[in-house]
This record gives sequence, structure tokens and C-alpha cells, in this order.
Amino acid sequence: MITKIVAIVGSYRRGGTIDSAVDAILEGAREKGALTHTIHLTDQHLEYCRNCRQCTQTPGLERGQCCQEDDLEQILAEIEAADAVVLASPVNCGNVTAVFRTFMERLIGFTYWPWGQAAPKTRNKQAPRKAVLVASSAMPGFLIPLLTGTANALRMTAKMFGAKPVGRLWIGLSAQEPDHPLSAKDRQRARRMGWKLA
Repeated sequence: MITKIVAIVGSYRRGGTIDSAVDAILEGAREKGALTHTIHLTDQHLEYCRNCRQCTQTPGLERGQCCQEDDLEQILAEIEAADAVVLASPVNCGNVTAVFRTFMERLIGFTYWPWGQAAPKTRNKQAPRKAVLVASSAMPGFLIPLLTGTANALRMTAKMFGAKPVGRLWIGLSAQEPDHPLSAKDRQRARRMGWKLA
């Protein structure tokens, strides 16, 4: 059976550090026979969440449907048909980018949250998918999960999809030059993560 992998990229810069890392992960996955597709969130029409919570009111394991008409449904249908996801964003102002956050906030339909209930509950607690989480920052990579909210945001997004992280790539010092190249070490690590997803 062929593995299908979807990458969700929240970077504003094409061909930058995040794109290079995601490309290397997907390259590794394709070496093992996987089919891959990259979705750049900047190319999608995504409205802001209105916090109407209509998508959270119906009980059951099925994701609630958003009432807004944009590209969200198409993106989610592709993710739900995939075996694995790559979630990637640079660190901007201490967290994922605004476009990734906009996407993330629209995932509330994966929870059941009727009026009167104190907090949302994840509809499906199973983890049928694998995930790789990717972030880049001007700070050293090991500080990304310690000093920013990025790692937590990526983990929470994976959880909404029922995806269990099997790899994390924190790329640091990416603001040293305008077009920061991915190091040979990070490229090889990324390819190995792709093998794990496939």
C-alpha cells in the first residue's frame, strides 16, 4: 500500500529554510515509495475563525463542518485521506506565523464543545497518522521548544488531525543571512524523517 503524505507549510518565503526542510523530508519519503503533496497556506483562501462554534455542537467522532466557504474543507479532506502529515512554520514573534495560526484556529471542528461545557474535548483520540514537526528560528534550534510557543502549536495541530509526532526538526540560526541554506546535517536528518513517515 502506498503511503500518502501531506505537508502544511506556514512560511511566507518560498525557497527558504522551511521550504528546503520540507522538501528534504518529502524527498526522503518518496525514496521509500510515498506519494507527497505540499500545501502552502499563503496560496489558500482561509477566513478567520468567527468563534461561532457551530462546528463543535454536534456530538460524534466525525469532524464538525465549518459554515464558512473557503479552502479549508478541501485542505482537511486531503489531510484526512493521508497517512502522514508534515507541519511546518518559522518562528515569528515567538510562535507560528499568523497564516499558520489562522489555519490552526479553524480546526476547532475536530472537537466537541456544546454550549455549557467548560472546555472542548477532542472527538477522536486515536492517532492513525504520523507527523513530523518543523520550525526554524533566528535563535539556536534547541531553544525553539523552550522559549517559543511554536512547538506546542505544531503539536496541538497534529493532535487535532489524530497524528502522532514521530520526528521534530528545529532549525536554528536561520537569520544569519538572507537565504539561509539548510545544512547538510539538517538535510540528512530531514530525509531520515521522511523515511519514517513512509
